[in-house]
Order: sequence, then C-alpha cells, then structure tokens
Amino acid sequence: MSIKKDGEKWLVDLRPSGRNGKRFRRKFDKKAEALAYEKHILSTHHNKEWLGLPVDKRRLSELIDIWWIKSGQLKRTATNYRKKVELICRELGDPTVNNIDAALISNWQLERMARGHKANTVRRLTSCLSNVFSVLIETGDFTGAHPLKDLKQPAPEKSEMTYLTLKQTQDLLDYLKNDWELLKIVEISLATGSRWRETITLKSSNLSPYRIRFTNTKTGKPRTVPISKQLYDDIYPESGGNLFSEDPQVRLGKIFTKLGFDLPKGQKVHVLRHTFASHFVMNGGDILTLKEILGHASINQTMTYAHLAPDHLIDAVKLNPLNKLRDPQNDHTYDPERPIAI
Repeated sequence: MSIKKDGEKWLVDLRPSGRNGKRFRRKFDKKAEALAYEKHILSTHHNKEWLGLPVDKRRLSELIDIWWIKSGQLKRTATNYRKKVELICRELGDPTVNNIDAALISNWQLERMARGHKANTVRRLTSCLSNVFSVLIETGDFTGAHPLKDLKQPAPEKSEMTYLTLKQTQDLLDYLKNDWELLKIVEISLATGSRWRETITLKSSNLSPYRIRFTNTKTGKPRTVPISKQLYDDIYPESGGNLFSEDPQVRLGKIFTKLGFDLPKGQKVHVLRHTFASHFVMNGGDILTLKEILGHASINQTMTYAHLAPDHLIDAVKLNPLNKLRDPQNDHTYDPERPIAI
C-alpha cells in the first residue's frame, strides 16, 4: 500500500522501479492530494520524458507521400493541393523532418515575398504544408510537436476588388450575343454570383425549375440559388450531361481587354461574382442573404460588400455637428454607374 494514514497526514511511500529503485516519500493534508502525487510520480517515471523521442530523419517528400495516401488524394482539389506542397518541398530542398521548424519556414516565406510573391499566396502555401503535419499527427504517422505551431504568418493583404457597372455589363452581354455558350456562363454568374468553376462544371442534373444547385463548390457544401424563368428556359439543355463543353476563361479575359475593362490582376473571371454581389447590396439586398447565396463560410467574407449598401454609415451624414448647424438637403441616391472601390 503506497498511501496510508500517518497521524493527521496522508503518507505517500512508493518505489516505482521496485525495492532497489528510488524511493519517494511525502506527506499531504488530504488524501486526494496524496493520490494525485502518486499518479504524477508513476506517470512521469514510466514515461521517461527525459530520454526524449528518436530523431525523425525522414525527408519531407516521404511525409508528403504518406499524407497523400492517408488524406491528400481525398481532397476536392487533390492534384492542385499536392502540387503546392511539392513546390514547397523543392524550394526548401527536401529537408529532413527534424530540421523543419518555424524559423526555417519563416525564412522561406521572406525569401518568397522578396522574389515578388504576394503575402496572401505565401500564406495559402504555408497552410497547405501545415495541413500535411496536422493530418499525420492525427493518423499517428508523425509523433513530434507540430513544427509550424509557433510560426507567425505574414499579415494578410487586402485584395483589390472591382465590379462592372450596368453599362459595362450591357456592353459585355451585347458583345457575347453570338457566342451562346460563353454568354450563358456569364449570365449564370451575373444572376447567381457563382464562382467560375462552379458554373462551367454544371450538369443538366443541377437544374430544376427556376433553381440551380451548385455542387462543385469551394467549401464542399452544395447550395441552391433561385433563377428567373427566362434564364432557366435559356440554359435548360435538350439532352443530359454537361451544360458547357469548354472552359473559356482565357477567351473571356481577352474580351474584357478588348472592351477596355481595367480589371485587377487575377480577377478576369471573378469580377462576375463581385459584380453580382456588389449590385445586390447596392440595390438594398441583405448581407446575411448574400452570404447564403455566395456560399461563404464566414460572414466576414461577405462583409467586404457591406459598405456598398445605400444606407451604410448614413448616420454620419445626419448626426454630425456640421449638419446640425447647417441642416443641408443631402442627396443619397444610388448611382449604379458610379464605381465604388471595394
């Protein structure tokens, strides 16, 4: 019996390694304290934390292969995801796992940004690498501490976004009037705020009367968006299968250039989604409803458009002291042709 009553105290007296091993003796006022101490001694003694874990000298590429088998290939964008982690592996020189830590990754991040890569791109790449270790820790294929747990990510950059005015939208639709397939892709995006990939991968099975169900979504969660009867009649196919035969992304980008649309880099097709969301809010649409339509995982993403609402911060006009003194007649009419920076 390692715990016994000793007068008013509780005595812990034990030798975890046997009669010839080290003896631990200590008295406590309460039995619960004695039991906790006994448990602590037995736990730390048998764990032998002081011996440490064996050095993991596997290459990062080996861990990527294991991650791919256990989880990576199951991701929706599996091939693209693997290319990203393999890119990091090459740029790091395929280090052994014991040499991967926050300092190594931080230096790699700084070098990448010094070569002109944006902080947001570096953040996304780093998240991919972090996922590799998170998965392997969960599966038991990596027993050390997460090597990126102390890493401080670069501050995110605010993305420059824009949208098409009503005139630009009409000019685009007029230009595409003889290009049926691309016209319908653009119309679906403008009517639903769908992402490009969600639109071009639509099948006839995704359509029901006056509804489009998007299944190839970024979040993996399907969503259904209502559409007009006219759009439904226009896009409903005579036969089953894919609605569209190609990905005309490059062609659309050239059309934007030809029409003189000055768009931020990387938004040649995403501008259609921004156009839907921006006009939705400017016309009085509700932010929470917009979140559901766009399929955003967080309301913070949708709040990007909040300042476009006609009454956004309008109290600043009504309640400021200058207005109190002058009481001017203010006109807050929404002008859809006046671009507002996002």
